[in-house]
Amino acid sequence: MARVFSGIQPSGKLTLGNYFGALSRFVKIQETDECMYCIVDQHAITVPQDPEALRRQTIEACAMYLACGIDPEKAIVFVQSHVSAHTELAWMLQCVARMGELGRMTQFKDKSGGGANADVVSVGLFTYPALMAADILLYQTERVPVGIDQKQHIELTRDLAERFNRDYGDTFTIPEPWIEEIGAKIMALDEPTKKMSKSSPNPNSYISLLDTPEEIKKKFARATTDSEREIRYDREAKPGISNLLEILSLCTGESIESIVNRYQGKGYGDLKREVADSVVELLTPIQAKFHRLLESGEAVDAFREGAKKAREIANRTLQKVRERMGFLQL
Repeated sequence: MARVFSGIQPSGKLTLGNYFGALSRFVKIQETDECMYCIVDQHAITVPQDPEALRRQTIEACAMYLACGIDPEKAIVFVQSHVSAHTELAWMLQCVARMGELGRMTQFKDKSGGGANADVVSVGLFTYPALMAADILLYQTERVPVGIDQKQHIELTRDLAERFNRDYGDTFTIPEPWIEEIGAKIMALDEPTKKMSKSSPNPNSYISLLDTPEEIKKKFARATTDSEREIRYDREAKPGISNLLEILSLCTGESIESIVNRYQGKGYGDLKREVADSVVELLTPIQAKFHRLLESGEAVDAFREGAKKAREIANRTLQKVRERMGFLQL
């Protein structure tokens, strides 16, 4: 049984990409491993947030975690800002990290315009990877389920842990990224060469986990495909169709090969309609449970209890780090 840590930001709406790339995996992993699932609200404030919206979205994320099947009896669930050890360790790791390696992070380059927007982006956006490393290392994490786009951050986390262990003595477990090829990166419906993102300005590019059946059907009907008629799986040549095939396979459990065989001689419209119907069938019970949890306050209670458990584990690691770095203990 491995110690597993992962988290999702509460900013924006959780999408089908979040579900297949993270939440559905969390549900499976909790059956076999020791799991810690976090809502990383402190990562969210690296870009401007409306305080009331952030509070509401954090509560909604708590409810959605449980609605998707995460069981607080099997996994520790908590909100990042409720465990102060995250930010304390992040500062210590910033003092171990190098400016150059933080500056090479692809996500920072993308969000800061390659450094061109240095006068408007926050320092927090630059040091974000150190906080992410702290999230992981606090819990002596062995495996981190992530999307392909986060692999670089896990590699940095490993580098920081190894450097700390070398300079101060054996302290941190060296984590491994845990990436599943299918589902790790659901693509945008309007631009299937880009990852589906809840921060997209175009609501037709993503499926929110709270979209109505009518919205889901309209979005899939408008999904970008290509000018051919053949339904086959080819991420490079046919990214739109390949994305639809992956989503359908993930919803139904049917292999992509089997779906492709079924669709010989059929059109893109038929595929889009089946994908939409399968997504509606998947999300309907999740949405019902989400609204029930939100009204009852049950999810917030579960996360409150989870934070207590997380603090106990985190503080053990933090105490060891303080001693290793030479902080006076009174």
